[in-house]
Amino acid sequence: MSAPDLIEPEDGNKDDNLGLYRRATQGGTEWWRVSVGDRPETYRLEHGADDDENGPGTVDIDLVVDAENLRAKLKKWRREGFAIERDAADETDPPTRIAFMPELQRASARMLAAKLREVEKASEAAGQATHNNATTGSVRIGNVDVRCGAPHPLVPRVNPAYLFPARFNDIVADIVENRRVMLIGHTGAGKTSLIEQVAARSQHGVLRSNMNGQTTVGDFVGFWTVKGGETLWVDGVLPTAMREGLWLIVDEIDFAEPSILAALTAVLEPQGRLVLKEKGNEIVAPHPAFRLFATANAVGAMSQFRHLYQGANLMNEAFLDRWRVYLLDYLLPTEETDVLIRTLAPHMTRPLAATLAAIAADCRAAFAREDLSSAFSTRRLLDWAELMLRTGDPERAAGPAIYAKVSPEDAALIRGIIRHHIAPAA
Repeated sequence: MSAPDLIEPEDGNKDDNLGLYRRATQGGTEWWRVSVGDRPETYRLEHGADDDENGPGTVDIDLVVDAENLRAKLKKWRREGFAIERDAADETDPPTRIAFMPELQRASARMLAAKLREVEKASEAAGQATHNNATTGSVRIGNVDVRCGAPHPLVPRVNPAYLFPARFNDIVADIVENRRVMLIGHTGAGKTSLIEQVAARSQHGVLRSNMNGQTTVGDFVGFWTVKGGETLWVDGVLPTAMREGLWLIVDEIDFAEPSILAALTAVLEPQGRLVLKEKGNEIVAPHPAFRLFATANAVGAMSQFRHLYQGANLMNEAFLDRWRVYLLDYLLPTEETDVLIRTLAPHMTRPLAATLAAIAADCRAAFAREDLSSAFSTRRLLDWAELMLRTGDPERAAGPAIYAKVSPEDAALIRGIIRHHIAPAA
């Protein structure tokens, strides 16, 4: 039996090396068995020898090694004449694990190709009307093409300095597919602005409904009122958005009343309809352009921070399972550096921007540790940087941009962080 090439594959998949390695000896067979270790990126090595007269031997060496040590062992065994012979136990699990990712890549490629064909068919169906109408078409956001809407007074303004990191591509794709998207994260992480900037670039009007504890089901769904002696029905934000094809953002949904959540549940399916019971069970069907979003601070993966957001309600899994839920964190320091430069060009230099982004990152880390009671949004950072350029004084600019917005204790801690990065002027 010739020894095969035991060097790890080019794709780095060391699971191809799992199995039983044997070599013949004078009295029998010596072997090593390689299997997956209990901890990530570790491998279990068992050694034994089978005697021709006495039969299979017992394991006399049993150890766990990392990937680098496994590579060294494989080279040593090759020199010593060991050859791989995967046994039945190895055939049931590792090959399945090895084959899963290539199979997934093929399936994913087929699905993307099918979606591309659907988009092409939709464009062809639009025909000459699409060609002649300047308000239709699509815009590329990240690596996703988003169909454009029509001009509307509620279309947000484009922020040219806004960044769409690659991690946002899945969210944008869900918007195109009319999924119900919920964004969770700390205040100031940019949850609402992400949706607004997608809408701004694709020309879709946006309605926002803030669940501040004072929002009633009437505000959300609608109510009857008397005007000029006539009883009139007034649509709430939900039916208004559904009828007009607007994008509705339910901000801080974890503060919403149960009656509002019950009304939402009916329309959480992509083609879900709203029944206005107060209006004789009128059915509101969604406009094709209608999209539904929610933001939250203390839901799912953010539940551990519920004590920081007093009044936030628990969300049951049945409700959450009707959404695609994405955890949004603050921008990375490198990303925030680019935002500062793009927003305040040509005056903001990269060294200045990098220092300010580092200060913001330290403040957010303090907030996560609960040393600070207030978050540090990108909006606050930009305001401080703009005022700093105007005054030439970081401390003077921090007064109205930061210190006056937080408690004296938080102001003192933030001042210490700033001075750690920026030496006071002489």
